[in-house]
Amino acid sequence: MTVSKMTWRPQYRSSKFRHVFGKAATKENCYDGVPITRSVHDNHFCAVNPRFIAVITECAGGGAFLVLSVHHTGKVDPLHPKVSGHRGNVLDIKWNPFNDFCIASCSEDSTVKVWDIPPHGVLKNLTVPWKELQGHSRRVGLIEWHPTANNVLFSTGYDYQVMIWNLDSPEAVIKNPVRTISHHTDVVLSMSFNTDGSRLATSCKDKKIRVLESRTGNLLQEANCKNHKASKVLFLGNLKMLLSTGSSRWNHRQVALWDQEDLDVPLLQEDLDGSSGVLFPFYDPDTHMLYIAGKGDGNIRYYEISSEKPYMHFLTEYHSHTPQKGMGIMPKRGLDVSSCEVFRFYKLVTIKALIEPLSMIVPRRSESYQDDIYPMTAASAAAMSAEEWLSGIDKGPVLQSLKPGSRVPDSYPELSSGLGSKGLGNSLGTRRSQSRPGQLQLAYIQDQLGNKEGKECRSKTSVSNGQDPTLCSPPKTENELRLKFHKQQEEIRRLREMLNQRDVRIKQLELEINNVRNSQGSH
Repeated sequence: MTVSKMTWRPQYRSSKFRHVFGKAATKENCYDGVPITRSVHDNHFCAVNPRFIAVITECAGGGAFLVLSVHHTGKVDPLHPKVSGHRGNVLDIKWNPFNDFCIASCSEDSTVKVWDIPPHGVLKNLTVPWKELQGHSRRVGLIEWHPTANNVLFSTGYDYQVMIWNLDSPEAVIKNPVRTISHHTDVVLSMSFNTDGSRLATSCKDKKIRVLESRTGNLLQEANCKNHKASKVLFLGNLKMLLSTGSSRWNHRQVALWDQEDLDVPLLQEDLDGSSGVLFPFYDPDTHMLYIAGKGDGNIRYYEISSEKPYMHFLTEYHSHTPQKGMGIMPKRGLDVSSCEVFRFYKLVTIKALIEPLSMIVPRRSESYQDDIYPMTAASAAAMSAEEWLSGIDKGPVLQSLKPGSRVPDSYPELSSGLGSKGLGNSLGTRRSQSRPGQLQLAYIQDQLGNKEGKECRSKTSVSNGQDPTLCSPPKTENELRLKFHKQQEEIRRLREMLNQRDVRIKQLELEINNVRNSQGSH
């Protein structure tokens, strides 16, 4: 008797993220008693970085927002100082991606203001901004930082204009943007950049999705789909696709996927439900996961995105009984990699005056660092200056590893590697760059690289004390021996950090070479 072998094929896709689950923070790890704004705008109202959480609050007379340390959990003091320099309600806030102490806000008073947050947080009401941007004729509803160029900010308002601002300008009050984009015929509802910031996608109340050259404002693509009224639009990393959320002709909530080079017909349209709240999309380019959270909903759907049909693969849904008014997102560099956390939301729960952290976790038994779910990700360092970007240069983001002990790369790495003291002044000497925490000082690295093996006793302390750095007498007492030992340990730690940074730079260059080869191959 012959036995024929049957091949068994699973009916589901193999995926590392198939079992991702949402874990809400305990009550003591939430932010309680926050007077969240009652504004009806469809914005996130919350911005987060690894140091601070900012949330727009309800206040009488003018507009304000609260800035708390991310570790300041529990009950928030009702009299906690606020950032309160606007004369009208604050509509949007965004942290500078390259400076954890710099935040921009826009308001109904038709201004955009950029604030310097003190290192220890807001200890008294902050009313004087670092920069004030006056160009819009009506209230300003949205702001976005450029993803790779330092100090470049985009704003749009109810005058239907998108304005580009260079914050490196010396004036405290900037009245003229470097460029104004005037293609929109109604209010812009959302803005999104591609990975290197060379393209800007917008959704508009006139029911059109547009793709523009972000620097020149030239219109590249325009979608006018009668079956899909888009409210939010998002670039999907390097997949060369756009995702929009909105409503169908029958007022069902809907998501649509588009080829960014051809917006005539969507690649995919999918109805979700019949609710009325706006759908906020969030995309993680490192894991290719898409999260969709509805305003007023308690649930969050998440999908995996691929470049081939059927493009969107539903994973599962996080359920909660508390509705969210808005959402803040922690940058990848602020996640807890030891617990395999791949995304973190900060839910604004208005009915409880609560901000609830929600971690998305990949279940793994091993407690060691998981390289496969944490590829190189965008660092808190700018790839270029505002002047470079305005001159016509596009660069991808500076990348870093999330592995514990890895060092954050320098800003403008291509320039830094070959510059002397003059270049150092250009790239690191500005006040904004110096205020960035954890930045590796280029001059110190070059000094260390210049040291020969036999001169390990030479140090900055001995030079500053006026001693001869070439003389290294052996320690005579136990205290001196202990001091030498600690100095040696510090030197070893610094050299390891330099090696980590070199590894990160090598990987980044390899990625850039592959990108160049791919672009040449496509042409």
